[in-house]
Amino acid sequence: MKSVLITGSSRGVGKETAFKFAREGYHVFINCHSSLTQLDEVALTLEKIHPSCCTKLVADISSAAEVSAMFKEINRISGGLDVLINNAGVSYWGLLEDMSICDWDKVIQTNLSSCFYCTKEALPSMIHNKAGCIINISSIWGHSGASCEVAYSASKAGIHGYTKALAKELAPSNVQVNAVSLGVMDTQMNAAYSDEELEVLREEIPAGRFGTPKEAAQMIWQLANSPSYLTGQIIRMDGGFL
Repeated sequence: MKSVLITGSSRGVGKETAFKFAREGYHVFINCHSSLTQLDEVALTLEKIHPSCCTKLVADISSAAEVSAMFKEINRISGGLDVLINNAGVSYWGLLEDMSICDWDKVIQTNLSSCFYCTKEALPSMIHNKAGCIINISSIWGHSGASCEVAYSASKAGIHGYTKALAKELAPSNVQVNAVSLGVMDTQMNAAYSDEELEVLREEIPAGRFGTPKEAAQMIWQLANSPSYLTGQIIRMDGGFL
């Protein structure tokens, strides 16, 4: 049975992606740090989709030590990953001048450094097997930047450079590295916006609506099953916004 780790899979895009991979017969490692009740609910649903297909991993992926411990459990159970989906992320909404150093570090560590921590642990088995797929979940704000979301935008722009450079490094080992750059999605991450702000944003999207987590999960699945020659790409899915 193939295996996949989806970080930040207690809700939103991560949750729907876990459901998709379970339906396709994968052993799904789900992860979160603090939303434990929601993670338990995801695990229960996964067991209904495909019994014994799920392992819960509670870890703070912004911590290299906790990621290392998490992968010891992954390697014990599955011997390594076929697919790594670096999905976990946090946002900060507000003026840069009001942002604390602690808040800045949290966004960068959770959104960007975690990709390095998880990928570093996943690579030995992928390189050994000459096969593997790494998908980093990004945002259109990594392309264009977003006012009052400077740290978030910087972290996602970092993911784009990280993805392109790592893809070149790993191509000789037949390990794909790509990113999905999502537009405005109908998830809890939009809680910082007022209803009025969300409506204005919706009107700017040519598709006339926000994307759904299920649509994102379908895109991620398709990318995980794309020809191995597809690597180093930032696939934008934004309803025509940019």
